[in-house]
Amino acid sequence: MLKLSPELIDRLHRVETSCVADADKSVRAIDTAIHPITNKERMIGIAHTVQCHEDFLTVLKALENAKAGDVLVIDTQNSVTAVAGELFASEAKRKGLAGIVIDGACRDTAALKQIGLPVYARSINPVSGMTQSIGKIGIPITCGGVNVSPGDLILGDQDGIVVMNENELIRILPLAEEIQQLETKLLNKIGSGESLLDLCNLSEHWNQREANRNSHLKFKI
Repeated sequence: MLKLSPELIDRLHRVETSCVADADKSVRAIDTAIHPITNKERMIGIAHTVQCHEDFLTVLKALENAKAGDVLVIDTQNSVTAVAGELFASEAKRKGLAGIVIDGACRDTAALKQIGLPVYARSINPVSGMTQSIGKIGIPITCGGVNVSPGDLILGDQDGIVVMNENELIRILPLAEEIQQLETKLLNKIGSGESLLDLCNLSEHWNQREANRNSHLKFKI
């Protein structure tokens, strides 16, 4: 299982999800309808998966089992009722969890914004689910249209959430870091008065594509 060392966490803190997606456009990106409910911008943790339906009993059990640094990733199987809110987020924060991702509804959003834990959800509903059904914990699930397995890396910011296993992370992270560094250099040059259009091969690339020739947009740094 992937281990998040302090060094790796530090590297991930400096990489935006957009740069990860640019490094590999096939990366597992969770449906952006599952959006940040809180103002906490960065979420880095290990997937602790939950599957339930119109019932939050299994979410509570998963919260009991989860460890510091985990992200609860919840597949509600198209539930309408809320499966987490202020109490669950407060306990997750107390235990040191890294966040909660719900393919479904949450509630208590005003309070969630004050807790300091990243929470993402597809919708909001003041009505909570039941506490009778036994769902599943620690299994591969589907969340926001992508497969998520226990132990996957969950990286989220205000743009959305990407999911990577250890092999994907090893391959993608260095490329994402290069892209992040390139963007920083470009922004510095633009801030100094240079034109973005002068920093890329737009005219050449445009002409090549008009002629239906192979070409790639490139930046001159």
